[in-house]
Amino acid sequence: MSGNRGAEYFAENKAYEGLGRASLHSGMIFIAARGANIFVQLASTILLARILSPHDFGLVAMVLALVGFAPMLIDFGTSEASTQKTHITQTEISSLFWLNVAISLGLTVLLVGSSGLIARLFGEPSLTSIALALSITFVLTAMTTQHSALMRRAMQFRRLAMIDISANLVGSAVSVALALSGWGYWSLVAKPIVTAAWTAVAVWMACGWVPGRPRISSDAKELVGFGVGVTGFTMTDYLVKSADRLAIGYFQGAGPLGYFQNAFTIYSNVVAILTEAPHNIAASSLSKLRSDVEGLKRAWATALSTLSFFSVPAFAILAVIGQDFVVLLLGQKWAPAGPLLCIFAVRGIAYSVERTMGWLHVAVGRADRWMRWGVYSAFVQLAALAVGLPFGVTGVAVAYAIAAFALCVPALVYSGEPIGIRSRDVLQAVGPQMLAGLVAVAAGFLVQLQFLADYSHLARMFISGAVCLAAYLVVAVGVFRVTGPLQLIFSVLRDLCAARMPASLRS
Repeated sequence: MSGNRGAEYFAENKAYEGLGRASLHSGMIFIAARGANIFVQLASTILLARILSPHDFGLVAMVLALVGFAPMLIDFGTSEASTQKTHITQTEISSLFWLNVAISLGLTVLLVGSSGLIARLFGEPSLTSIALALSITFVLTAMTTQHSALMRRAMQFRRLAMIDISANLVGSAVSVALALSGWGYWSLVAKPIVTAAWTAVAVWMACGWVPGRPRISSDAKELVGFGVGVTGFTMTDYLVKSADRLAIGYFQGAGPLGYFQNAFTIYSNVVAILTEAPHNIAASSLSKLRSDVEGLKRAWATALSTLSFFSVPAFAILAVIGQDFVVLLLGQKWAPAGPLLCIFAVRGIAYSVERTMGWLHVAVGRADRWMRWGVYSAFVQLAALAVGLPFGVTGVAVAYAIAAFALCVPALVYSGEPIGIRSRDVLQAVGPQMLAGLVAVAAGFLVQLQFLADYSHLARMFISGAVCLAAYLVVAVGVFRVTGPLQLIFSVLRDLCAARMPASLRS
């Protein structure tokens, strides 16, 4: 077992005065950092898309669709377990750390052994070496899983955000440099490897905790049991997300998959800002309110309403400007990816809300229900894939969008059932925002078609995006009187500004 270093991460996980405000502060900082990350990601994607071919992107997407599950399986849900548990010990976390490492080594051996089969399956010999190279990321991921979980438990989101940004910057710089040097698809392979390596070093330095010897105990088994439920959801969810790329790659080839992948990459980066970053903060904060059911419900409703108020118009605007955005930034050769991005963004209106179900599953300690929902959701989305695939990549995107809206409210109701959350609670929190978002999309496209056909890409983006935002605010704020999220965010901004103001000026 390790010594006292890092002992501050093992304090009791309970609510404290100012938790809500601290969570909002952390959320805004973390989301802003994710925004900076997305800027770096988009900038590198733009440069790489102008240097490399859709075929290069498609090759790497084939392997990533197969090995991208590894971080979730390596984690095995243990990071969520560490974050939400009221009491943890260094021995328990050390046991989970070594479990993560053992899983990563097993997956590395499995991928190395099956790399040739992957190449034969898709008829692309280069996939063998791509798969071998990407296996390096498995162990690097395992080395950071528990350290990152401990930092989230201690609400150290500012540090985590800085690590994410620096790792993305370094990985993107290396990738672009290799592409400019003529390395082709290897420049895309290098980015996740460099990013994972930088993250591993930075997290260990920031956290300061050193794992000790593993020891099996009843508490460690309890954590693993919780992790099994989380993994059940994340794995089924990932398999569904990978199924579309595997099917498109197999039936239509690397070219169409390249268009699909780049459109999805832009969309998923926005999703990362608006769903993944808030999940870590919300799950950590709400877990501290487990003993106060009414307080948990109020905090959940406030957080959900606030998130949807800002996420819905972001996706609505992306849907309206998607076609011009792709052509302007990636070049005319990527124009077929534009309509796909528009469809993905419409899907994001519902998807960004549906993804918040994990907040409650983790906070109330019911990972088993999260896993069961994952299985149900997987069947629905695979059915959507089967329906959409005969109509090509556009058909797949449309079918997934429809499935997202069908699953949205039921997912949140199911996650909140143990603490008495019903459909009415969900609709009160997000209904006006979602309706306003759909109206805004319709208004933006109507203006584009009727008045902006002859405008430049940049002018059309600016005008239609502004119309979309205005329509959203008119419906959400003017019609439905949803003003709470704005008041809450303004109060947090005032707090942040006051904290940076010299003491002599505050009085």
